[in-house]
This record gives sequence, C-alpha cells and structure tokens, in this order.
Amino acid sequence: MSTNNQNSSNHITARSAAVRPYPTKLFVETSSRCNLNCAMCVKQHQASHIIDGDLSPEVFMALLPALPTLESLILNGVGEPLLNPHMETFIRTAKELMPPHGWIGFQTNGLLMTEQRAVTLVKAGLDRVCVSVDAIVPETFTAVREGGSVEGVERALAALVQARSQCERPDVRIGIEFVAMRSTITQLPGTLEWASRRGVDFAIVTHMLPYDQKNADEALYSTISDKAYEIFRTWLEKATQAGLDLNDYIATLKKYTRTPEELAVVAMIKAMKTEAAEQNVMLDVLKLIQHDRMQSDHIREIFEEAQEVAARTGLELRLPEIALKEHRSCSFVEEGSAFVSWNGDISPCYFLWHSYECFASGWQQQVKPTTFGNLADNDIREIWNSPQFIEFRRNVLDYDYPSCASCGLAPCDYVQTDQFEQDCHVRTVPCGACLWCTGVFQCLR
Repeated sequence: MSTNNQNSSNHITARSAAVRPYPTKLFVETSSRCNLNCAMCVKQHQASHIIDGDLSPEVFMALLPALPTLESLILNGVGEPLLNPHMETFIRTAKELMPPHGWIGFQTNGLLMTEQRAVTLVKAGLDRVCVSVDAIVPETFTAVREGGSVEGVERALAALVQARSQCERPDVRIGIEFVAMRSTITQLPGTLEWASRRGVDFAIVTHMLPYDQKNADEALYSTISDKAYEIFRTWLEKATQAGLDLNDYIATLKKYTRTPEELAVVAMIKAMKTEAAEQNVMLDVLKLIQHDRMQSDHIREIFEEAQEVAARTGLELRLPEIALKEHRSCSFVEEGSAFVSWNGDISPCYFLWHSYECFASGWQQQVKPTTFGNLADNDIREIWNSPQFIEFRRNVLDYDYPSCASCGLAPCDYVQTDQFEQDCHVRTVPCGACLWCTGVFQCLR
C-alpha cells in the first residue's frame, strides 16, 4: 500500500470520532485564573486577550447531555484548575454519568494540592492528574515558574500518592508534564529519574510555544519538516561524496559567473527540489541551510537518554517530535474533541481556543478564537451537531490546507489578517499555521 493510501485510510478511520453525533472528549476550562507567573505562559504575553474567570456550576450543567457518551473529560485550560472551588462537584457529577471506561483528569502546577484536597479529588472520581515540573534544580525551576518551587511539586506528588493509597484507588494515574526549553532541556533525564522515585506513572514532554520573538530563542523544535530534513540530509551526503558543499548555495546565487563546482551545487539543489516536489514536500532551502543541525542532534541525544530512563524505571513517556511532521494529524479533531471556555464558548482545539499572539513559526502571528456557540444558548450536543461545526471538522480532516511553517513566503496576507476568510488553498479553516498537528506540542489527552 502506498504512503498516500495509508494516510487516506488513517484519516477515514479517524473520521469516525469526528463525525459521531456527540463529542468523545471534552477539554473544559475550569478557570483561566492562575496563581503563578510562568515565563512560557500565554497569560504573560501582553498581546493575549484572555479574560479571567471560573467555570460556574450553571455552565457545567449544560455539558450533562454529552457525559453518558464521553470517553474523557480534561478539566483544565490556560489557568490553574484547583482555583475553582467546584472541582470535586464537577468530577463527582461527571463520574456518575460517564461510561465505566471514561476517565477524568487535569493538569496542575500543584501549588494548591494539599493532602486533604488530594483525598477529596480522588474520592470524587479523579482518574488522572498531571503536575507541571520543568526542572529539579531550584534556581532553574523558579526562573521558569515564578511563584512555584520544586518542594511544592514534591508535596503535591506525595499528597496524590498518599490519597491513591488511602482511597484504595490504585487505578489513579499520576504524571508530570515537562516543557522542553533551551534553559531546561538538559534536566529532562534527571527530572524523570526524580519523578519515578516519587510514585509517578507517566510523563508528558512538550516543546514550548513562544509567544513573542524575545522568547523564541528558548524554543527547541525545528520548523523544518521531518521529510524536508530527510531529503536535505540525503543530498548533503551526496554533495560531500562529490566534494561539494551545499552550504555555498546562497552565496553562489549572488554571483554572475560561477565555477564548475558552484554550477554543480546549483544543479544539486535543483535536483533536490525536484525530488521534494515529486514527494509533495515543500522545501525552504535558505531555512534548511541555516538550520542548526547540531542542536537537533543534541535534543535527539537527550530524548534517547530520557527513553532509557523511562525504560529502566517503568515510566510511561510521551516525547514530542524534534522537527515538524510533514504528514500532519490533528488529534483534537480526529479524536472527536470539543473545547469549552470558562464562559461557555465552544471551540475545536487548543490553537483556536483563545485570542493571543504567538511566534511559533518564526514570525509574529495574531490568532483569533474560533467558536461555534455558547452553552448559555444551547447544550453541547446541539452545538456539536451544528452544520458549521460539522463542516469545520470535515474540512480539517481533508488536510488540504497549507503548511505555513514550511512556506518561504510566510507570513502572507492570508494569515496575517484581522479577519481570516481563506488560505492560499482557498480553504476556510484557519489551520495552516497551526503546529499542534505536527507533533511538537503535547498535552494530557
């Protein structure tokens, strides 16, 4: 079976959750407030337009029709879930209505996780909890998560492990989330070792999404796709064997007369572009030549060391991609997810949940939220089955929109606009600049 047919088959299979008459997963923002000032958080960026508030019991009630068919309920958004005083009630209510195989979880900074709170949450029916820890060196931790501490995370994990035992709930899964940044990445293997000794079952590693150019240097993922990089490396080896250096290409283009060696470099680049076009892979030659290959190799070595730690300690580890996946896959839409803001707005994914700016692909981008209704007007299943939301999910799964991160012309007027209407493929889903579907960002799901 060809690669294209395999991809098509996967998308057809994945469509089943996206086109069901009910959502399979709900991401519910129980609070957009937070008790920390994390450097990598969207809330710290002045161009974010996030209004603080808590999910009310009345808004949560509008979700009840979806709970009997729900496979997972993730109770967090851009804020700290434990700031909402109704968390136990939400969990208890959902647990009574969800199917036996359904699970409830959330991510937290752990600062408010006392022994008593851990017990009430586990008794209410909490199944999974993920505590943020990006370093175990105190100075590094506090620099990244202002207001937090390694000791605070350690107390939270101890409280959860104790509650799991006290409530006789061995099925409760306790994990950590590690944000991979230039200033923290070397501490990943040690952090996994540290966490495994404290009763942690799983670890999620995600890259940092930079929100402005100032923080972009902390980002470690490559904005070159894996397939583009693979093709480039193949031609680098061919050039080396021929005694040529493809890094000379840019300087060669500026010359009116060229040596035979320079003409050979130009010919090789042309052949490389032809091969990429045949595979439907977009190449940005300048970006490929300027790419820091040593950094990518360094990250790969650290990830390999992290995998060794996980295998030895029995820790379930989910690592992100190092470079963008050429063949994109939107897990949010494919797995039948809907996102609920604290005020009841319904969105399709993390990328389009709020209004903010980001610097994900090397340029400043204004992101506007995409919403399909509000729970004050309709319950979740009515919004889910609206023609607009159904059409959006189907269009996403066609994957017929550009990959802006790989485009040498980006950012263009199609995406840099106050009101998105269509992209250069004449598609109406604002997904071309999204990197969540490339595998570099991860969350509890």
